[in-house]
Amino acid sequence: MESLVPYRSTGGRRNNVQIGVGRSIWAGTPPSPIPERVLDGIPGCLAWLALLMSTASAIAFPRAVLFVAALLALYSAVRFLFAGLANVRGLRLIKEWEQIDWRAHYCEDTTPDKLKWEDVHHIVIIPNYKEPVLVLKRTLDVLAAQFEAKQRLSIVMAMEAGEDGCIEKAEHLRQLYEPCFANFAYTVHPRGLPGEMQCKSANQAWAARWIKRRLVDELGYHIDHLVVTTMDADTRWHKNYFAALTYLFAVNPQRYLRFWQGPIRYHGNIWDINPLMRIVNAYSTAFELAYLAAPWWMALPMSSYSLSLRLLEGSGYWDVDVIADEHHMFIKAYFARSGEVKLEPVFLPFLADATTGIDLWDAIRNRYQQTLRHAWGSKEVGFTIARMLEHPEIQFLPALNLLVRIAHDILLAGAGWIILTVGSQLPLVIHPTLLQQMLQEGFTNPTWVILQVSFLLVSILGVVFWYQDVISRPPRTRRQTITERFLTLLSFPMLPILTLIFVALPVLQAQTRLMMGVPLQFRVTKKL
Repeated sequence: MESLVPYRSTGGRRNNVQIGVGRSIWAGTPPSPIPERVLDGIPGCLAWLALLMSTASAIAFPRAVLFVAALLALYSAVRFLFAGLANVRGLRLIKEWEQIDWRAHYCEDTTPDKLKWEDVHHIVIIPNYKEPVLVLKRTLDVLAAQFEAKQRLSIVMAMEAGEDGCIEKAEHLRQLYEPCFANFAYTVHPRGLPGEMQCKSANQAWAARWIKRRLVDELGYHIDHLVVTTMDADTRWHKNYFAALTYLFAVNPQRYLRFWQGPIRYHGNIWDINPLMRIVNAYSTAFELAYLAAPWWMALPMSSYSLSLRLLEGSGYWDVDVIADEHHMFIKAYFARSGEVKLEPVFLPFLADATTGIDLWDAIRNRYQQTLRHAWGSKEVGFTIARMLEHPEIQFLPALNLLVRIAHDILLAGAGWIILTVGSQLPLVIHPTLLQQMLQEGFTNPTWVILQVSFLLVSILGVVFWYQDVISRPPRTRRQTITERFLTLLSFPMLPILTLIFVALPVLQAQTRLMMGVPLQFRVTKKL
């Protein structure tokens, strides 16, 4: 049994603050028939194998490895093309969704088994660790402005005991924002619990179990009417997000088998970050929307997302030893519910802050550390394989589709980047006459043609992604300087170098550490 410090009542009102402390009780994932270390090492092994094969092939078969690299470049270019098309569709859907009155839309809906609008209630978990109070206030201000926040939202500030003064911070926020919501509570995740890491996943799992006991077991809320939204502390939701989520949850007969995700825009502090970094964030924003808008790609949760409390509890909550929790939670729920879980997009974008620093070097270091932390999600390739082996009763092809979706970006950023870069450059370094031969052959050489087409396509789409990002940015907070214009223009030719620093190297580092069994310490990256 867990022990709880008794909550402090607020004058007999229904809004209470409680502090959950004690021993962690959690349903871990079942053991895999293959050692976890072996499965974790798959992406790293493939990356180093790609390096070895590309190097050896560059010496012995330079034209062959160049052709393979060219094919991979063409695939990446076509992928960019489809992402651009999906983005156009996504931007159109966003405009349409922003015009919808979701309460009126619910009244017009004729779904026979829909829930009552008034029955749907939202639990919003905000895991945070050493976040500035100003950031948390900004987040809570946005939540307080949501449709029917006073009736429909219960806020849980998930604090970490490792942060000095976290209770005082939570109490201060409770006093300010308690009147704005149906319930306002905070939990304190203890340090050093067996089998746990100090990370977002463990913190939100602690908070979710606590708020379930509080709302369902004590206050009598119906578990089938509760939607859980977990979010980053700097997330600023679209003003209609929870109204739309209420509608989508109420009318969907598969509501207990669904995740919901809005597109991320890294525009929260767009005018405070270095202009060289904006193009990287523009690409991230473009692909996040593309994955949601494209019917040919499987969408997965990222950063801030929602699911029913029924699905969350039935899946064993978040695991407490996972750094990259989003994909992991989806995979866990997918296999817990026999492969029937899907993600549905909510085309109402939310703002997130990009990493910053006191200077350019500090910003580069912080962004690198953030990508390194995200790249720890490379573990999910092995995790998915293990679940497939443990659940042979689940249809193989849908499960394989999930594995391919999980592995695609992970392997493309690791082994794929090595093949593309080393395979296209090293043969020309080792065999200097090869480039001259290719130039002489010109368009009669298929490798040369593929490389030129790929380069042209990626260059054009890079400008398209940039434009799509620019037209959706918030208004400027300061005038553009000449230096800023210069750095913005410089970011385009520097994109390959920026991709190397902010994508390839941290991914390869994470995958190599996973292969060698070297743990990663969770760190909060600076965003203000």
